[in-house]
Amino acid sequence: MTKKRVLEDMDIEATARAIEEDEGFEIPDLRQGLAEAKARIAAVVHTPEQIEARKRGRPAGSVKADSKVQCTLRIDPDVLAALKATGTGWQTRANAALRASVLPTKQRRA
Repeated sequence: MTKKRVLEDMDIEATARAIEEDEGFEIPDLRQGLAEAKARIAAVVHTPEQIEARKRGRPAGSVKADSKVQCTLRIDPDVLAALKATGTGWQTRANAALRASVLPTKQRRA
């Protein structure tokens, strides 16, 4: 039987009961996770051992061809605080502001 067929035929309630019986306690959101897996919505599932074995940093293969260049830039504390106060994505917005101030309109990217 193929993996796809196993998921399609899975009895969510029976599977959840068996898992919880093995663990000895009720697992929150287990049934929702099984339903997502059955509907093929779920992403790749990793075991605790796989998660533990991961190395820190950016995953291999996630580097863009036009990657950014890391540099050291000294900025006044109040300017940095104002940038960070804009929330997540502040570095991207700072890069866009710098780009707009130094590059001609034709060379700017979205």
